[in-house]
Amino acid sequence: MSQNHKIPKRSELKPEDTWSTEDLYPSDEAWKEAFAAAKEEAEKLTGYRGRLAESGRLLYHYFQEKESAEEAVERLYTYASLKSDEDTKNSVYQGMKGQILSWLVQWQQEMAFETPELIALPEERLEEFFQAEPALSLYRRYLTVIRRRKSHILSQPEEELLAAAGEMADAPDRIYGNFVNADLTFPSVRDVAGNLLPLTNGSYGTLMLSQDRALREEAFRNLYSTYEKFKNTTAATLNAHVRQNIFFARARKYNSCLEAALDRTEVPVSVYHQLIQAVHENMEPMYRYMAFRKKQMQLDELHMYDLYVPMVGDAEEKIPFDRARDEVVEAMGVLGEEYQSVLKSSFEQRWMDIYENEGKRSGAYSCGAKVHPFVLLNHKDTLNSEFTLVHEMGHAMHSYLSNKNQPAVYADYVIFVAEVASTCNEALLMNYLLQRTEDKKQRAYLLNYFLEQFRTTLYRQTMFAEFEEKIHRLAEEGETLTADVLKKLYYELNLLYYGKDMVVDEEIAIEWARVPHFYYNFYVYQYSTGFAAAIALSRKIIAEGQPAVENYLRFLKSGCSEDPISLLKMAGVDMTTAEPVEKALQYFSELLAEFEELMA
Repeated sequence: MSQNHKIPKRSELKPEDTWSTEDLYPSDEAWKEAFAAAKEEAEKLTGYRGRLAESGRLLYHYFQEKESAEEAVERLYTYASLKSDEDTKNSVYQGMKGQILSWLVQWQQEMAFETPELIALPEERLEEFFQAEPALSLYRRYLTVIRRRKSHILSQPEEELLAAAGEMADAPDRIYGNFVNADLTFPSVRDVAGNLLPLTNGSYGTLMLSQDRALREEAFRNLYSTYEKFKNTTAATLNAHVRQNIFFARARKYNSCLEAALDRTEVPVSVYHQLIQAVHENMEPMYRYMAFRKKQMQLDELHMYDLYVPMVGDAEEKIPFDRARDEVVEAMGVLGEEYQSVLKSSFEQRWMDIYENEGKRSGAYSCGAKVHPFVLLNHKDTLNSEFTLVHEMGHAMHSYLSNKNQPAVYADYVIFVAEVASTCNEALLMNYLLQRTEDKKQRAYLLNYFLEQFRTTLYRQTMFAEFEEKIHRLAEEGETLTADVLKKLYYELNLLYYGKDMVVDEEIAIEWARVPHFYYNFYVYQYSTGFAAAIALSRKIIAEGQPAVENYLRFLKSGCSEDPISLLKMAGVDMTTAEPVEKALQYFSELLAEFEELMA
């Protein structure tokens, strides 16, 4: 599909450029029939209420039936969610997604008996169950993880009440998503030739890469002035999200929302604070990078809309999807034949939805369905889109390998390790491209892009993490998160992270309103920790070869069979120390030195 200024309708896309949702269900009617059957199967599980302590055999059969029901429900939700994201203006699929979500809340409420009953089991009684029913040992870690949180689990009626509140708790995220993806529109912009270009959340990133500075500035001001008009609405929505986090954290007797969020994935709170501290102590390379950008671009003032444009002129290439696909497949050869073969077949089996269309959800993601992963893209024929592809396919391959090698109960990896596989793929692709680039200008262009990955991931996502931690702390102390409070805090963080050589434009103070990850409950810090871990692992793979590859693939195949810190240690990196972050920032400084030399 060639790049043009017109965003096509969904019906105008080629089938081969869209994901194969028919692998889930051949039609909407089939989905509806499966939904009715799944509800019947799932609701049978309520017959186990009050009986989980009867015997090891009964408990084992309960887990088996529950897995079957959950797989059916996950398939239903995946289909409705994917179809909804294809066109967020399509009320049919919005309705289907709402229907499954509403029922899920009801089912979770009915299933709220499980955790209190499992926690109430005496340790000696549980050990008797394992002895009497050896097959139950499959669920030993699952039971250990649940019982570990005993002090945060409430009585059965209270658990049912919290489950019933789930649909209301999801409301801020749903409202925000519909507002940003379906309702919000932006004024178009004109390029230097006078062409009128559409401005969307999806196209904004591409416009920020343009060498046309007037175009970048217009896009920047048009985007953020639009968000500014709705600042009170978006602030109230974010405030509501934070408030529900506080409600659930306090209901479960946690000291803070941060502690509650990290406890779910067995990550110490110290890891979060350690990340922010390590970045604060290594701001100098970032400031040096900003000063060099200002000098290289020959600007009297470096503005926020100057941050993304490549500093290397006349080196940007158009990278059609077919070329990006082929380079990604070849670059991943370093991970072995099995990995590369599955990756290649994923394109043939249409795991991904490639191009933007009217109403399509912006951004990119990977959904690790059991049948096979599904990947949403909005490909723009740029280097950035190529790296988005390899990033999301890292997630997809992680899901595929975990699903293939782990029983269902341990197939889903936790979010703390989620960004490791994706970012390791990015680092390996960069190494592949640099190795095959003899032209100095092209090498400088690639280094510029890699340095931007450090800036936007290790520094910027840490800034996001700091913002998220601060707004929760303010709310926990009783402050209302008004637009003015949020803007002031966000603006001050930009001043800290970019330094004196950057003009921090006032418009950037509203940027928090366009970051959907602030509704993911302390997710963003894992981009930074994952990036640091991935840089360490990719350098091991390149330097050590097969032994490092085997450890890494073992990690990808392990799902959540161990806690995330142990899984990363197995792969070869210890995230309980500041060393991975510090070494990654040291590597950033080394790359910057090479870039400065090349540009000289």
